[in-house]
Amino acid sequence: MLCTDELQELADKIKCWSHELGFQQTGISDTDLSASETRLLDWLDQGFHGEMDWMQRHGSLRTRPQELVPGTLRIISVRMDYLPAASRDPHKVLHDPALGYVSRYALGRDYHKMMRKRLQKLAQKIQAEIGPFGYRAFVDSAPVQEKALAQKAGLGWTGKHSNVVNSRAGSWFFLGELFTDLPLPLSAPADNHCGHCQACIEICPTRAIVAPYTVDARRCISYLTIEHAGAIPVELRAPMGNRIYGCDDCQLICPWNRFAQPSPEQDYSTRNDLDAPRLLSLFEWTEESFLTRTEGSPLRRMGHQRWLRNIAVALGNAPADAAIIRALEQKKETASELLREHLHWSLAQQQYKLKMPRQENLRVGIVP
Repeated sequence: MLCTDELQELADKIKCWSHELGFQQTGISDTDLSASETRLLDWLDQGFHGEMDWMQRHGSLRTRPQELVPGTLRIISVRMDYLPAASRDPHKVLHDPALGYVSRYALGRDYHKMMRKRLQKLAQKIQAEIGPFGYRAFVDSAPVQEKALAQKAGLGWTGKHSNVVNSRAGSWFFLGELFTDLPLPLSAPADNHCGHCQACIEICPTRAIVAPYTVDARRCISYLTIEHAGAIPVELRAPMGNRIYGCDDCQLICPWNRFAQPSPEQDYSTRNDLDAPRLLSLFEWTEESFLTRTEGSPLRRMGHQRWLRNIAVALGNAPADAAIIRALEQKKETASELLREHLHWSLAQQQYKLKMPRQENLRVGIVP
């Protein structure tokens, strides 16, 4: 058994090794998530999780780490910046209806395996130092309250938009955890610095942040475009604009992200020009080309049908364009029932805009 001084020395070494492995920050917390458990149960009771049944399927495993991994005493939490070093200005993409907006975290390679491998290497370094010990690595791969753990470990606080924010690094980062049976010294938890700011609440296109620190996933564009398998509610389609995978508005407006740094990881560099893709080009992707182009990407998980569904909505929100109408009409021939319903909606939007008075066409940027 290591003494107090040896445990402190080991904790310092863990943070050093973690940095060498590419993590920007590391902290250590205990396993008490009782306060977070109360908030989670209330959130679930209100149905804010939508169709994400897995949020409640695992019961208390999510908020009681010792039940998930018996013997756990401490959790080593890490964060890794993901903002691509060279990508198109997201604000310009959002304001160009001919382009599709993909959440910045999904522009490159999927982070899950890469980060888990790094955490495994961290565990191996610890084992080489002290011998065998109990551990298990997680990267959004099990019922883990990673945001609450990150705050307890001092990596940042949970902002009003529900993302973790760091006062020196913003919020463009991934989280990962190493559950361990080592009684390591604890890091100081992070304080909340949101103050009176309401920017994220006010900017949300679908008003999904129903109260500070409370997001109704059923209205959230990230949920609707990625997790939701059915039809997108009609009243939320226009607010989606050209967002075809996820939504970053609440992060783009956050004042703390002026301190965010580009990621040095090549894996997070933009692939397939997804930082500013043309909607009509994406709409032409067959299922085969979709699977090929999204290999190793977070986008693959949503599948080709949701991909087309989301793009169809974005095309319906674009200014009237004969090329868009032709593309929507052509897709109807082979579309599934789900996609066909969205195609009809988008065609109706396009045709309505074509019939608008000339001065109104000019106001919204339509070329007659």
